[in-house]
Parts: sequence; C-alpha cells; structure tokens
Amino acid sequence: MCKENETKVTEFHLSGFHNLYNYRTLFFIVLLVIYIVIVVGNLLIIFLVSFIDHLKVPMFFFLKHLAMADVLLTTIVIPVMLDMILRHGRVISVIGCLTQLSLYGIFVSVQCFLLAVMSYDRYLAICSPLHYASFMNPSRCLQLVSTSWSLVVTTVLSELVSISQFEFCGPNIIDHFFCDLNPVVELSSSDTSTVIMEDFVFSIFMVICPFTFIIITYICILITIMKITSTSGRKKTFSTCSSHLTTVCTYYMTLITVYMSPSDKSPSNVNMYLSLLYIVLTPLMNPFIYSLRNHEFEGAIKKILKRIQIEMVEL
Repeated sequence: MCKENETKVTEFHLSGFHNLYNYRTLFFIVLLVIYIVIVVGNLLIIFLVSFIDHLKVPMFFFLKHLAMADVLLTTIVIPVMLDMILRHGRVISVIGCLTQLSLYGIFVSVQCFLLAVMSYDRYLAICSPLHYASFMNPSRCLQLVSTSWSLVVTTVLSELVSISQFEFCGPNIIDHFFCDLNPVVELSSSDTSTVIMEDFVFSIFMVICPFTFIIITYICILITIMKITSTSGRKKTFSTCSSHLTTVCTYYMTLITVYMSPSDKSPSNVNMYLSLLYIVLTPLMNPFIYSLRNHEFEGAIKKILKRIQIEMVEL
C-alpha cells in the first residue's frame, strides 16, 4: 500500500530517446522505413509459405511462425516508439505498460522455441534422413508449434500475475522506449525479489535451454557433415541449414548483447540503443537471409512477379 504522502501511480511516462531531439525527424523517418520493410518482408514470407505449394515443407512452416512473431514483436514496440519520438515522450497506463511487457516477453520467448524447433528439423533432415518424412508430418509440425506457443504464453502470463500485484507509489518516468521488465521493476514500491527470481528461472527455461539445445543439435549436424567424404556433398548438406544458422547467430548475438551486458555499468541510453538493435535487427534480417540464401524463395518470388507482370500487360 502507498503511504499517506504518496500518490498511487496510474500511468507511466516513457522518456525514450530524449537526447536525439535535434535529429528526431531523421530518426523517425529511418525507423518508419525499417518498420515498413520488416512488416512487408515478413508478411511476404507468411504469404509465400501459405500459398505456394512447394514451400509447404516443415522448415518453412516453422519459418512462417517465426515471421509472425517478428511482425507482432515489432508492432507492439515500434509504433509506440514512433509516436513517442513525435511527442517527445509517451504516456502509457500501468495496464497498457504491463500488457506491452507481457506481449514482448511472449514474442521474444517464442522465437527462442521456434529456432530450437527449426534446429531439430535440420538435425532430423541431415542426421536421420530416413525417418525425417515420417516424423516431420504436418500434424507433428503443428504440434511442435502449438506447444511452443502454449508453453511460452502460460509461463509469461504466470509471471504477469506476480507483476500485476506491484504497487507504484513513487516516480513514474521510464527512461526507455518501451516497458521492459527491469525499468518497471525499478519503479515498483513493492518487494520485487520474488519476481526477479521468477524471471531468472523463466529466462533459463525459455532462453538458455533452447539455445543449449540448438548448440547440441548443430554439434551433431557438424559431426554428420564431416563424415561426408566429398567436398561438394559437405557444402550441399551444410547449405540446407546455413540460413537457419545465420538467423540463430543474429538473434542470439543481439539478445546476449542486450541482456548479458552489465546494466549497472552502462548508461541507460546505451542499453536503449542495444535494445533497439535487438528488436529491429533480427526481424529486418530474416526476410533477406531467407530470400537471398534460399533458391525456393527466390523462385517463388520470381514466379509471383512474373504473374503480376503478365496480368498488368493483359489489363
């Protein structure tokens, strides 16, 4: 409970990039263009995988859900950030802040699980090709994806129940561009030790465990590839997982940079820029990684462009 001389906080003020006041127009335009590219690129992946027959394979099915998570993650953060840049700050209710925090946690965590599922798909395809078709059937793929979403949503919402019990009676300024857990916890007047411990345990379950699983699967994949006698055979086999490996490296490099850097020794604006790098980089890179490094996607895009060109000529 708040003390008599304290007022219960009902809304937060996101201060964001206040040090970029002189460059806010340029920053707004660049961020808007990046957001449009992210949305269009990932929606293109979703469209192609959904409607092009030869892309309806397990790896691309998982990629479609990864693209959906990318779009949702950026959509709950970047539009708010764009509004904040124009208004030199953004007021958000406590409920709205906790909603953004929980959705952010869901979409970040589900990406970890989906990348782990995709690594398992590559492991089966390379290390156990005879059993791949029978195991990775459509119902099993749907089961893996639905389980990933269910585990993440259940875990994040259970943590949200604890966070929703917080009392906020002091300052209400969040020196960040979205409601991340650490800035919100710092403003709480309640005992936050339980939530901090829960978050640590959940992070191990939803981030470290999938990452460890990915490392193990790729060790097995590399061992199998090294057993291939021909150089061309090794290159061809490795090319089937190169796009996924690039995505994993991009995702976890930025994630580790943000959350493993010592926040108590880094200025808050440095942490904000690192968070922006994480939120923007992977969703922006994925469409390019899979379109430039995958012949199936290149062929599907060329087929659609050719069809559009023919229809325009007929009109």
